[in-house]
Amino acid sequence: MTRNPRRASPSTLSLWCLMTTIAATAAGAAEPVRYVARFPAPQTHYVEVEARIPAAGKAEVELMLPVWTPGSYLVREYAGKVEGFAARKPDGAALEWSKSRKNRWKVATGGAEEVVATYRVYGRTMAVQSNWIDSSFAMLQGAATFMTPADGLARPHEVVVEPAPGWARTITGLPDAPAGAPHHYVAADYDTLVDSPIYAGSPAVYEFEVDGVPHLLVNEGEAGIWDGPRSARDVEAIVRTQKGFWGHLPYDRYVFFNILGETGGGLEHKNSTVLMASRWATRTRPSYLSWLYLASHEFFHTWNVKRLRPVELGPFDYENEVHTPSLWVAEGITSYYDRLMVRRAGLCGVAEFLAGDPPTPGEDRTINDIERVQTTPGRLVQPLAESSQDTWIKFYRRDENTPNVQISYYVKGAVVAFMLDARIRKATDGAKSLDDVMRLAYGRYSGERGFTAEEFEQTAAEVAGVDLSDFFHRALRTTDELDYSEICEWFGLRFAKDKPEKKPEPGKEEKPPKAWLGATTKVEDGRLVVSQVKRDTPAFEAGLNVGDEILGFDEDRVPAGQWSKRLEAFRPGDKVSLLIARRDRFQRLDLTFAQEPARDWVLELNPDSTDAQKARRKAWLGE
Repeated sequence: MTRNPRRASPSTLSLWCLMTTIAATAAGAAEPVRYVARFPAPQTHYVEVEARIPAAGKAEVELMLPVWTPGSYLVREYAGKVEGFAARKPDGAALEWSKSRKNRWKVATGGAEEVVATYRVYGRTMAVQSNWIDSSFAMLQGAATFMTPADGLARPHEVVVEPAPGWARTITGLPDAPAGAPHHYVAADYDTLVDSPIYAGSPAVYEFEVDGVPHLLVNEGEAGIWDGPRSARDVEAIVRTQKGFWGHLPYDRYVFFNILGETGGGLEHKNSTVLMASRWATRTRPSYLSWLYLASHEFFHTWNVKRLRPVELGPFDYENEVHTPSLWVAEGITSYYDRLMVRRAGLCGVAEFLAGDPPTPGEDRTINDIERVQTTPGRLVQPLAESSQDTWIKFYRRDENTPNVQISYYVKGAVVAFMLDARIRKATDGAKSLDDVMRLAYGRYSGERGFTAEEFEQTAAEVAGVDLSDFFHRALRTTDELDYSEICEWFGLRFAKDKPEKKPEPGKEEKPPKAWLGATTKVEDGRLVVSQVKRDTPAFEAGLNVGDEILGFDEDRVPAGQWSKRLEAFRPGDKVSLLIARRDRFQRLDLTFAQEPARDWVLELNPDSTDAQKARRKAWLGE
């Protein structure tokens, strides 16, 4: 196929001359791939990319765009956002090309020493794995933006960014080009380019140093609402705490990109991270604490996953799924430490730490990881290692039945890490902990190869000085219920279910138990619609389905806004005929209410803790 090529402007040609000169100074180095990224009309959400591909001695070059990005295990089909592809010689003569695969473009070189490919990428997905471009800023992810020769990943890659008018600066974790040209960056190879998101805009930037190493907190969208100075101070505290944990900072410079676009999420990179949050998050304690946990989580990945990684996660295969049973280490252990590092940094109280995550959309209370595991029916269906292995087809493809058949390797992984920490501390009488396992594993496996599941388990057993094979088998490869007694005994903790029963106050009437249906609902266009039904609940047994519209009980209508209030009129054991509409047909379901489950798994300090338990807690929490 042939397309009309875009000819390079004089300014672009001068940039290419400068880039060629820089590349030529590296004696013996492979000729780099060179890009220019432009934003001529950012309000249309496009970045225009020009790529110069070395082609000496080749009849054709085949360009590839990844289908996924490391750290997010889902095929995202980035090629679907590409349009207007064209290829030409440096003199402007058009070259023939064709699509060879969904994410590959094959170009006939016509004997040219260099192929110039041009294309546009649409970016309007406010997510850490994708591109966002609008009139105010752009956040580019390498995997979603830059094509590369399929056989040239080891080559150097250079990028010149042409910011849109009014954008003050560009920022990335990539080093500047040696000649110091503005907005000009160099990546040692394609992996480094993919691992280095690029921001262009006019952000609020806060700089600080830890042990002489510069760090940037780049806040896009503060709008006078987000507390920038406070967030920068607290991020610095997290950096210092985690540096103390690992013993070193493995980079020369680090960037926290904090995109305040009223969404959420985070993605780790080798010397940067992209965070997304609401600009209002610093205004309330729960939402700000959630952001601190997110920043801590992604920064902990600087060591755990970006350098200490499962063997299956490198070298990266950008065109195929890569499966590993060890995401419970990469994400679960990181989830255990994200809050623990915030606690050790002095940024949250002990009660806040034990309470767990602040409420997420659809939740009305904090919930700790143990409670989340114990209230997820899927814990009895899917083993933890399988959750990791199947992440490509299950974890990122959730539906209404997900809680019934899956368990999160983030959540259960964090719980298993908690249990493993307690087991090691008990086995060594407090001399060693999971902290020591992570540091030893880092020293052994943070090089090119990574660790196998067996090697990580053996490292933990070596630190503990005891056989942990049964522990790992039960925790990772079965659906057996977890035993939390060691956690409680070692640290002096207890669950709500273990509290002594309160005696009723004289003359005070006890609240009657609440009726419970076990279905989650939402109001949609004025209709009360079922959004989730968990197993082993009255709703599940009665045959209530996701998508059913609840109309009433027996002969009485229930307005959507009065659902919760109407439930207060019923008691456990009451039987009703539930009137629903399913696919626009009326239907009745016989249902018996149960008692609302108690919050048995709320974790708290045991007021009867011994002095030894208090000392162990102090060592654990860094008090």
